[in-house]
Amino acid sequence: MQYEIKSNPSYAVVEIALEKGESIAADSGAMAWMDSTIRTRTTTRGGALMGLKRKLLSGESFFQNTYTAESGPGTIALAGGSAGGLVAYDMPDGELFLEKGAYLASQESITCDAKWSGLRGFFNEGLFILRCTGSGTLFFDAYGDIQEIDVDGEYLIDNGHAVAWEPTLEYRLTKARRIRSFLFGDQILLLFSGRGKLWVQSRSPQSLANWVHPFRRVQRKNNN
Repeated sequence: MQYEIKSNPSYAVVEIALEKGESIAADSGAMAWMDSTIRTRTTTRGGALMGLKRKLLSGESFFQNTYTAESGPGTIALAGGSAGGLVAYDMPDGELFLEKGAYLASQESITCDAKWSGLRGFFNEGLFILRCTGSGTLFFDAYGDIQEIDVDGEYLIDNGHAVAWEPTLEYRLTKARRIRSFLFGDQILLLFSGRGKLWVQSRSPQSLANWVHPFRRVQRKNNN
């Protein structure tokens, strides 16, 4: 399998060249275009229970698609749902944690399951994160540009900007009491500690939602 990431970091898409017999698993709706030599198979990948856990606990798709080059080599393009960057991560028989919605695709040797994040360190998106394990190439995307940070000690980021992190890092929820956010509440931060890689996104979906909210169409009540 060979791949090329294009239009990074604004509107990233990954083109994957599959040899005959090779496959790639992807999130539902990730396929942008592909050759006619590639066939699609839709499954829960791991059974109905794992599919339900991904859907209900981490917000990922219940079904995932597996694309296989059957009648000959072919190319498939995969893209995320939001405008932003994309990262290809080579997992050497290990694991990686992803926040909700970050998973795009992976080789079939990698499995993804919902994991309880613990009350001491949860995200705006929920109390569950996605745990990816195995050996192979994993693709994840984000809203905005993705920055890779080598953490050695402690590192603070605003809640909603985390994308992925290695299991050697511990994290917990904290507050910046001297930084006031919307409606004068304490800004929620994530404190990562240890040594490992952390990926953050330059934009926050929550901030976008807060910005759009005042401009939403509101249906007026008819008093007549």
